[in-house]
Amino acid sequence: MNWTNKLTRLLNIEYPIIQAPMFGVTTPEMTAVASNIHCLGSLALADLSAEKCVEAIRLTKQLTKKPFAANIFVHDIPAITDKLRADYANAKNFVEQLAQKNNLDINIPSIDQLQINSYHEQIDAIISEKCSSLSFTFGNLDKQSIDKLKSNGTVLIGTCTSVSEALILEKSGIDIICVQGWEAGGHRGSFISEDIPKIGGLSLLAQVNEAVKSPLIYAGGIYNAKTLLASKTLGAGGFQIGSLLLGSKESALKDFEKERLRKVREADVVLTRSFSGRFARGIRNTFISDTEETEFILPYPYQNKLTSELRRVAKINQNVEFVNIWVGQSINDFSGQSTAAIIRNLIKQVETNN
Repeated sequence: MNWTNKLTRLLNIEYPIIQAPMFGVTTPEMTAVASNIHCLGSLALADLSAEKCVEAIRLTKQLTKKPFAANIFVHDIPAITDKLRADYANAKNFVEQLAQKNNLDINIPSIDQLQINSYHEQIDAIISEKCSSLSFTFGNLDKQSIDKLKSNGTVLIGTCTSVSEALILEKSGIDIICVQGWEAGGHRGSFISEDIPKIGGLSLLAQVNEAVKSPLIYAGGIYNAKTLLASKTLGAGGFQIGSLLLGSKESALKDFEKERLRKVREADVVLTRSFSGRFARGIRNTFISDTEETEFILPYPYQNKLTSELRRVAKINQNVEFVNIWVGQSINDFSGQSTAAIIRNLIKQVETNN
């Protein structure tokens, strides 16, 4: 199979395989390993402060001289109103009582103590560290940021979950579009409607391919040669893998989380807003079940900040019922091999089957 295409040339890589940016799972080690085998590693920076971004980028640079993508969240931040303040207090009380009932000692900050960073603070840090590419999700960059990044030679990769979102990204001058299928694990990248598009990934990919001229990455359900080749047939030039790497040696998941992952059944995987306020696909547990049907779910990022202390303490206590384990619909063996071995095996499968 000839892997070279417009996308590999844009990103200066040999194989158009992208290691998904999974905040809380991705590590500098995972990013560097993916890049070192001539794929595109992705460093998940989420909404970290500019200083933390620089720290993570520099650590990754110590591990690889190859190109890798920084990845950030570009969501809107709702203003703190009297209603939001009251809702936060009620949700805080609910989470604290639930934690106490389950023997988890937590101390959730008040809404005024939260540190919430805008992506604008990250742009200069990413430019100063000369990251060759930037991927983003939850929205679109503003024109000033796009112009600033492109003037510095940064390749931009936006995320869409609908044809409408793909058209917005292309019109804005985004270089590459990542089409996130319904099957994908983790957070949905939707940004033009509160109602997330419920479009099967391969159907969406085919429609986006017909609607835009930009090179496409496909993310959602790729776990073997057949799924990768199916997305290639429908227009993908790049192939993003996430769930396949969750159990890997470089994954930041703890052993107890990996153990739960390897026991997952298809009925366990659900879409929920309970941990972050944005829809994300992962493994149902007590927190999701107890929270999902209540009124105690705040808009992102406030719900995400609200539950972060709970998740931190649950990790320390190895309590799988109160941590988020994001995973897609394509269940696999969640190998404990290195990221390099997992990706190389996928490449070998594709070349054998093609």
